[in-house]
Amino acid sequence: MSERKLWAARGGREFELPRVAAFVTNGIKMFVAVIAMSLNGGASASELKPFTTDGCSHFPEGTPSQQNLWLDCCTQHDIAYWRGGSYADRAEADRKLKQCVESVGEPEVALLMLAGVRVGGTPYLPTKFRWGYGWPYPRCYGGLSEAEKNAVDEALEDRDGGD
Repeated sequence: MSERKLWAARGGREFELPRVAAFVTNGIKMFVAVIAMSLNGGASASELKPFTTDGCSHFPEGTPSQQNLWLDCCTQHDIAYWRGGSYADRAEADRKLKQCVESVGEPEVALLMLAGVRVGGTPYLPTKFRWGYGWPYPRCYGGLSEAEKNAVDEALEDRDGGD
């Protein structure tokens, strides 16, 4: 048997390694391409859901004596998560949340919240607080098209009363 052949233990058939490797490699490439196309989905701007917020998503919105102390921080963070975008956009949104909660005098809480959103806010899970939750699931990291950015801006203007 030549070095270029692989002997199959069952059935006594020979396979050429380069052909097997090419078959497997092409299959993997095809699988990855199909998954990538389906995950980004090519959502149109008309598929943007109205903005919703659940406050601080399973986390207190303030202290017992100031029950909404960092709620505004969470709402701004929810706007960014609803909008979605690139991985860098998400990292920036999370950094701003931490900074906002620190600015109300709660640096320890800010670190806990940062850890929570970094783990729980992934776009890969079908949660109501995932990155890009304003768009149909699944939607992974990626920049918004001009039409999508316009749809986000219009939705936020409508939410704020057209100001």
